[in-house]
Amino acid sequence: MIHGPDALVLDFVEWIAAGPRRYCDVMDAWKTSCPRLTIWEDAIDQGLVQRCRIDGELSIETTEAGRELLARTRMRVQRIQGGQDAPNAL
Repeated sequence: MIHGPDALVLDFVEWIAAGPRRYCDVMDAWKTSCPRLTIWEDAIDQGLVQRCRIDGELSIETTEAGRELLARTRMRVQRIQGGQDAPNAL
């Protein structure tokens, strides 16, 4: 069974999508000591964010796949809020 990204991965991608972030800032903001929280690795593995260089500094940016995921998610949320696709909708 294929699963989409979980809510924390989606939050991470959205945070990166606001603008490329310096690698050190990403690591500082999203560090965890829990080996079960693999938000950073999951986003990279799913091709949602990627490493890049901006002004010679290692940074992280959202990929096209990450931007498409955010757009699809926003459209779905708008449909749900408008009453479409709502559970038990008549």
